Amino acid sequence: QVQLVESGGGLVQPGGSLRLSCAASGIIYSIYAMGWYRQAPGKQRELVADITRGGRTNYADSVKGRFTISRDNGKNTVYLQMNSLKPEDTAVYYCSGARGVTPDYWGQGTQVTVSS
Repeated sequence: QVQLVESGGGLVQPGGSLRLSCAASGIIYSIYAMGWYRQAPGKQRELVADITRGGRTNYADSVKGRFTISRDNGKNTVYLQMNSLKPEDTAVYYCSGARGVTPDYWGQGTQVTVSS
């Protein structure tokens, strides 16, 4: 099993920045890719960004140029640096771990609210 624990959410003004962290523990060698998804009220959960063990990244079009995903394999941690935040970025953000193409593990979620 794999456990994922997120931190770093909160309230920020439009144009501000936040950094989310996700620490993985357990049978982490089985994880091929880690990522971040988000779910806004009344909407489906959507991929924000993911990163493979080798460092290949993938971003949703809506966050390209504003968000950066990275991972520290030594610390078994993945980060999401979010800059130029917009009200439409408001959502619960979930860390994910995948052994293959789709996520197998999820964190508990952290709320990000962008509002003035």
